[in-house]
Amino acid sequence: MAGRPDEGEPGALSPCHGPAFVLPHGKIELGPAMPHKVFLTRLKLTDFRNYAALALDLDARHVVLTGENGAGKTNLMEAISFLSPGRGLRRAAYADVARVGASDGFSVFAAVDGMEGPVEIGTGTAGTEEGQSRRLRLNGTPARTVDELTDHLRVLWLTPAMDGLFTGPSADRRRFLDRLVLSLDPEHGRRASEFDRAMRSRNRLLAEFRPDPAWLSAIEREMAGLGVSMALARQEMLGLLTALVERSQSDGTFPSASLSLAGFLDEFHVVPAYDLEERYLAMLQEGRSRDAAAGRTLDGPHRSDLMIRHREKDMEAERCSTGEQKALLVGLVLAHARLVGDMTGHAPILLLDEIAAHLDEGRRRALFGLVDGLGGQAFMTGTDKSMFSAIGDRGLFLTVANGRVSG
Repeated sequence: MAGRPDEGEPGALSPCHGPAFVLPHGKIELGPAMPHKVFLTRLKLTDFRNYAALALDLDARHVVLTGENGAGKTNLMEAISFLSPGRGLRRAAYADVARVGASDGFSVFAAVDGMEGPVEIGTGTAGTEEGQSRRLRLNGTPARTVDELTDHLRVLWLTPAMDGLFTGPSADRRRFLDRLVLSLDPEHGRRASEFDRAMRSRNRLLAEFRPDPAWLSAIEREMAGLGVSMALARQEMLGLLTALVERSQSDGTFPSASLSLAGFLDEFHVVPAYDLEERYLAMLQEGRSRDAAAGRTLDGPHRSDLMIRHREKDMEAERCSTGEQKALLVGLVLAHARLVGDMTGHAPILLLDEIAAHLDEGRRRALFGLVDGLGGQAFMTGTDKSMFSAIGDRGLFLTVANGRVSG
């Protein structure tokens, strides 16, 4: 059976490299202690979107980027999002990120006062071919993997594209939850990628006239380990966020969320991990005929959905008004940022795109106070500088126009 794409001998299939992360709730401290501030001191872009070249000197203040729509504000935020693992806040193909007409990919350079001290980060692509991966250098030395970025900073974001999170497809909510998990557990991304690869292999085998049972068993065993680890990591994140919300004192400006998972082993919180793996393995084996007919795997963590309720109103988020949904999403992102700071001891960098557009003056003022209280550096965009006046001297105000930035 040698020669199958993406596969080796059954015994050589990649195992689950350990359980999901477990962070005891007792480590969450809600007191006056402020996490260490991580911030960018310099940012340079080359052939990134509409920026042929850009160099910005920054300091520990928040950064407010204002300008007309299409000027390049979100592009700059996207560049900063590449200081974290993944494909950035737009999840774009790397070939689409390089400036039109660029002959050699794109590059992002940042000097950061990071979690382990000052660090210089360089990332980008070489060439213009499709399907390429980006490279990463830390202090001039090639990194083994982009996951090493999380040793130096954590980057979180909130964009207008996320406004439909509560009413959109479940895939969007899974992706959102996985980003939350990745901020504390970089291995979650590897588990998800390996699960998807194994699931594709299983689907191809099931499409054959007489699939080899040994191959199927080996792949399903791998899927069981990876899938349960993914589910446990997601559930652990929800537990940590819930504990944080319950211990926090809210002034009601931004509502809090009640979170749960549905769609895959919903009862797993009372079942040992090994038993869950055996249960999922049995589901896969018993569902072979059904999955073969469907042309896809119908059971697994890829079918989970993040269920979100407005805690104070005890109402499903999708039934809330548009304004309430926006406030609920802002509250959820801020709670997660607080959690990251509490758990790591280092405040994350926040990217808040068009954050003030649908908030009244009172809520904007409260938002800026909450962001400031997180103890980190935030980048915020908007079309009207006056909407950010409450930030005052806590912010560095920059104007963006046609791919150029000025003070």
